[in-house]
Amino acid sequence: MSGHSKWATIKHKKGAADQKRAKVFAKLIRQVEVAAREGGGDPAMNPALRTMFQKARDSSVPIDTIERAIKRGTGELEGVTYEQITYEGYAPHGVAILIDVLTDNRNRTGSEVRTALKKTGGSLAEPGAVAWQFERKGVIILPRAAEEDDIMMAALDAGLEDLADEGDTWKLVCAPTDLPAVRMALEEAGIAIDSADSTMVSTTTVMLDTAEAANSVLRVIDALEDDDDVQDVYANFDIPDELMSSIDL
Repeated sequence: MSGHSKWATIKHKKGAADQKRAKVFAKLIRQVEVAAREGGGDPAMNPALRTMFQKARDSSVPIDTIERAIKRGTGELEGVTYEQITYEGYAPHGVAILIDVLTDNRNRTGSEVRTALKKTGGSLAEPGAVAWQFERKGVIILPRAAEEDDIMMAALDAGLEDLADEGDTWKLVCAPTDLPAVRMALEEAGIAIDSADSTMVSTTTVMLDTAEAANSVLRVIDALEDDDDVQDVYANFDIPDELMSSIDL
């Protein structure tokens, strides 16, 4: 798992994300709405909506809230039209960043992203400058207590591409289109799931092996994720486990 993913997982487990519960809900609801607008309101026929519906439920977003978001997306209820934009940039130490936003005001969001980067030592990059260092994958995190053979048996025919031992978790990788089928196969086999998401996975890695370097990059990520319009931030850094555990979240 990339340092970015490990850091986000640790942050969640320590409860640091609880203080931003309302903000997380708002971002997930917006993603559900956009998925419904683009592919229709039936999760069975819209894989992107199915994934976002499950992601919202995993974060305890109430079903009626999700259903209202779907209706806004399909036009059954009045809603805001959001534009999807991906910004590319750099954090300190040459770390590449992709920033996915959903916005109803491109100029406002662009200015806020640029300001967040500048204040924390990052910078915007030209389109295409860093995107080539990432590819979209379905990623499922499983508790380490699950048996490797059981995971392989359940998920291989459903689309599993890779299974990695991450110490206290397993990281399963598949094509993003196979994510719902792999998740269902695991659940039917009685295997617990910590998280499942369609995400961007870096193909290159920048190792941050000092606390100063790690914190300088994490400050950039935190500033970006604090923006209401920013839905996801992807970065290609890694941090050694022994250093990760000592970082103040």
